[in-house]
Amino acid sequence: MKIIEIQGENYKDVIDSLLKRGEDDFTEVDQVVYEIISDIKRNGDRALIEYTAKFDKARLEGIKVSENEIAEAIKVVGDEFLKILEEAKENITDYHKKQLQNSWMSNEQEGIILGQVVSPLERVGIYVPGGKAAYPSTVLMNALPAKVAGVSSIAMVTPPNKEGKVNPYILAAAYIADVDEIYKVGGAQSIAALAYGTETIKPVNKIVGPGNIYVARAKRAVFGLVDIDMIAGPSEICIIADENKNPSFIAADLLSQAEHDEMASSILITTSKDLAMKVKEEVKIQTEKAERRKIIMRAISNYGYIFIARNIDEAIDIANEIAPEHLEVMVDNPFELLPKIKNAGAIFLGEYTPEPVGDYFAGPNHTLPTSGTAKFSSPLGTYDFMKKSSFLYYSKEALRNIKDKVISFTEAEGLSAHGNSIKVRF
Repeated sequence: MKIIEIQGENYKDVIDSLLKRGEDDFTEVDQVVYEIISDIKRNGDRALIEYTAKFDKARLEGIKVSENEIAEAIKVVGDEFLKILEEAKENITDYHKKQLQNSWMSNEQEGIILGQVVSPLERVGIYVPGGKAAYPSTVLMNALPAKVAGVSSIAMVTPPNKEGKVNPYILAAAYIADVDEIYKVGGAQSIAALAYGTETIKPVNKIVGPGNIYVARAKRAVFGLVDIDMIAGPSEICIIADENKNPSFIAADLLSQAEHDEMASSILITTSKDLAMKVKEEVKIQTEKAERRKIIMRAISNYGYIFIARNIDEAIDIANEIAPEHLEVMVDNPFELLPKIKNAGAIFLGEYTPEPVGDYFAGPNHTLPTSGTAKFSSPLGTYDFMKKSSFLYYSKEALRNIKDKVISFTEAEGLSAHGNSIKVRF
């Protein structure tokens, strides 16, 4: 890891390069994505099956996962893991229930009633990476907030393995989360199917969930026809630590994100040069023992940094500028710093709240803003699966009282028909 001692604003170029590390020229990718989308729009299920054979090497007779396949997966996973999924479901559900928003109505002025109706989206699509990878946590984190919001129909897509089967842990999580439909298709083609529909898959109102660059660009391409959650960049973790903290803990947490992919960023901000050196050494030791050490080595080599701040307030300022996906605060009194933290996807307070607790089990969502977007966006939540409609009522007398003011607006904007809509009533 590269160590940088803060002197003025010498760290800003480094942060700028980190935040831009996912920005590439996607012209060739987009061309492929638009061709796939066009093919799905024209040929539906047939195109889905052909792309699954091409990209996933799986020959499918049908694209929908059957009840028998789900039952088989539940047996493979076993009761112990199902209980863990159930407990995680309970934690995630309880947390997201607190995010629910209510409809409201106000009649503070005589003859005028104003309000807002909050209602769930009708149908949502969830993308879950598949193949060699297994992310049952992604299923829970995307499906359960939608369930809490009251979404009546959830369709999940996930690529199969070469035998045409979906990872059993993904199917078990979908069963626990009460996902309504599961389809064994992935890639840009599955995003197109969710957006436009096919003979088998009905179109959805919103698509959520992570995927590779083709999935991400496909989500961007269909945005507007449907809503999407976000375009996620490479994973990242930032840790603020004082001189008293355990370098082994810090190194382990840095590597927990570095193992995601070669583009992942792992950053420590500390006030202690001694701790910085210890963490750097510990990262080397733990990397040698890691199963995914080749990925970790590349990520740490390119995007691993230790900033030595002059004081804890400067450390917080740097973290706020990074606006990390995951921010761990390892200081003696982390709650004292919480009000000063303005930009972070999720904040983990104390030595015994490592990032994986949030990834899998605690309850807050692990779908988080990346690449500095925590400065203006939020984690996935129940609110992402709800929409609002305003409503208003004026009595004749109430409208009479304000009609001239409205007409003045219409005249100022040159919209006489708008004004006449008011005048004609009187």
